[in-house]
Amino acid sequence: MNTQKYLDLDCVALKNSAVELLVSVSAGPRIIRLSLPGGDNLLAELPGVTLDCPGSGAMNLWGGHRLWHAPEVMARTYLPDNDPLAVTELANGLEVVQPTEAKTGIKKSMLITLPDNSATVVIDHTLKNEGLWPVELAPWAITQIRPGGIAILPQISGPADPDGVLANRQLALWPYTDINSEFIQWGNRYIFIHASMEQDALKVGFANPAGWLAYCLDDTLFVKQAEYQPGAVYPDFNSSTQCYCRKEFIELETLGPLVTLAPGAAVTHRETWRLVANVDFEPTEASAQALAKEVGL
Repeated sequence: MNTQKYLDLDCVALKNSAVELLVSVSAGPRIIRLSLPGGDNLLAELPGVTLDCPGSGAMNLWGGHRLWHAPEVMARTYLPDNDPLAVTELANGLEVVQPTEAKTGIKKSMLITLPDNSATVVIDHTLKNEGLWPVELAPWAITQIRPGGIAILPQISGPADPDGVLANRQLALWPYTDINSEFIQWGNRYIFIHASMEQDALKVGFANPAGWLAYCLDDTLFVKQAEYQPGAVYPDFNSSTQCYCRKEFIELETLGPLVTLAPGAAVTHRETWRLVANVDFEPTEASAQALAKEVGL
């Protein structure tokens, strides 16, 4: 296995003629770089940014794409993950497995594959309970992306009942989110988050039957898709999709339903990524709808 240094991490490259990735094997699991061939890294690079984990020191964010388990509790969620990973090379990808978290009994892994020669990446995020007692959690796949672009968050627009008299959607807002923020553009079919904040932060969550969210940076569109399970219970007021934004980055997040993992059991959450080049987009509902139709969403 050939490794290369990136952000002072040992990484393995995955690429085809349409997309390139670097996957860390010395910390994480993390996908640390994502680009079109020869292009700039779409993902945020945050080698010096840390989160304080009470009783466990500091967690290095690094940037890129990571796997957490919800609900968010600082002492559990922010556990440092700086140990080398077990790596298995595959014909069209690789699997990276983290050592079991001593404080939770949870082992994280990512199976990352390039299924064909398009700009498509499939990521299976797995949480396995290797502890002695059941644990309630939800898989939480988080992609940190460079600021400067616009996130596209599809909303439920149809009626919830035949007569159209019942509420059809629910939004989750975190306490640091200013509902009047100029960086949130509220629409009927789409919410747009402008990743150009200079201070503070915001976060929005919602149930997402459409199963996708996207981010347009310059003329490149990043799309991530995850299955939505109707009737399942998700964290944070049933938010299967979440978007967090601050000065240094924006996060596109998908979650699986809450499950109770018995000892020895595992749960897997799949995301499918796509990169689309040469996109013409402006933050209007008509433009978002046309773009969604153009790329088959």
